[in-house]
Amino acid sequence: MMHLRPVQFVDTPVTHEDGSVARLAGGMQWFAAYEVIEAGTRRTIPVADVAALGSRAVQLHAAITAPRPALQLGARTLRFDQPLVAGILNVTPDSFSDGGRHGDDPAAAAAAGVDMAAAGAALVDLGGESTRPGAAAVWEGDEIARVVPVVERLARSGTPVSIDTRKAAVMEAALAAGAHIVNDVSALLWDDRAVEVVARARCPVVLMHSPDPKDGGHARTGYRDVAIEVFDWLEARIAAVVAAGIDRSRIIVDPGIGFGKSLSDNLALINGIALFHGLGCPIMLGVSRKRMIGALDNEAPVSARLGGSLALALKGAEAGVQILRVHDVAATVQALKVWRGMRDRALVGD
Repeated sequence: MMHLRPVQFVDTPVTHEDGSVARLAGGMQWFAAYEVIEAGTRRTIPVADVAALGSRAVQLHAAITAPRPALQLGARTLRFDQPLVAGILNVTPDSFSDGGRHGDDPAAAAAAGVDMAAAGAALVDLGGESTRPGAAAVWEGDEIARVVPVVERLARSGTPVSIDTRKAAVMEAALAAGAHIVNDVSALLWDDRAVEVVARARCPVVLMHSPDPKDGGHARTGYRDVAIEVFDWLEARIAAVVAAGIDRSRIIVDPGIGFGKSLSDNLALINGIALFHGLGCPIMLGVSRKRMIGALDNEAPVSARLGGSLALALKGAEAGVQILRVHDVAATVQALKVWRGMRDRALVGD
């Protein structure tokens, strides 16, 4: 099957002939060519020549260039014409980065979420169960008790919330308390009721790739071409949840960096992430403070991975990623403001 990856990004369309460049997903990036991946071969063609490749290429091109519909989250509107930040807020004792920081204090946790929104986060991604390798499973009642008081406080403050959970009961409780988005690392496969809950709520959902969504997401798989295989998995998963009643316009995809993937796999996914625009959905990228940064920097501990997190966030922005899921909201927002300033200047030209 054919796949297309946008390449040869350009500063501005103004200096190019009509039809020779295309806008990426209605965002701030423009590109002049595609890498065509088919039958184990790769070649590059001008974007103007895509129609000659046939119906699959035309379909992918339409998905890659179409603006992503905005999402209405209560009184807030989430627009995808520039990269957004989702702040990570964990109310767990054992998350790899900030586990135990907020203890059993919902007010303090909610205050931290409000601070993220004040620092520029478009939404707060709240989790009550660690998904790091080897983490203990959490009973759904305990998870609900952890997250619902925080969701309620954030909702009262007007802060958009996504609930990071695999459990249908937790999704229901959090949505009832005022959460707006379900973010499921198992792509609604861990709990048999999850698809029904999201379809009934008509809420946006993040579908993340993992090689073993029923068993925790960290099994190692021998990928031949990790980007293509993750793309195909997500494409099939989108089709399945749409068939189950979830509106495609409410689906966000996440390639699952660090979930059952080697350092080499993760780097290949990030380098090739523009490929995923062919799914026609906003992309969420979660690489903040992850193990791959330590692997590339003399085993730097979690507390010393800000520089790597910012480098990866900007790499995502350059590739048109719409949502960057991060721990360090203020620093990432500042980096994106500077990036945005440079993009604005480039688009204007001399």
